Amino acid sequence: MSDCIFCKIARGEIPSKKVYEDEEIFAFNDINPIAPVHFMIVPKQHIASLMDADMSHQMVLGRILAKANELARSQGLTEGFRTIINTGRIGHQEVYHLHVHILGGPEPLGSMLKRKAP
Repeated sequence: MSDCIFCKIARGEIPSKKVYEDEEIFAFNDINPIAPVHFMIVPKQHIASLMDADMSHQMVLGRILAKANELARSQGLTEGFRTIINTGRIGHQEVYHLHVHILGGPEPLGSMLKRKAP
């Protein structure tokens, strides 16, 4: 998709702080980080959302998840990290190009969502 911001970043049309790149995926630092380390991994192929992914995308999705550990460690996240895939409106997806957030830092991140009292 030509006007997608993440497609433009992956093509080098918009500058980013690149973490990693190969023929299928691109990783870059989030411009508005919510943790000391916060980067995203995106497929270069435009997939709007995890809701749009199917078995034809299994190789690139597997590549993203398999690469996440190596990239997180290279960014100093040796004691763990969080991966987040926001999906659709209810999942608070802001950019409609599938992306995996990798977050972490020296201190625990806290709970993802508040649990409701029973």
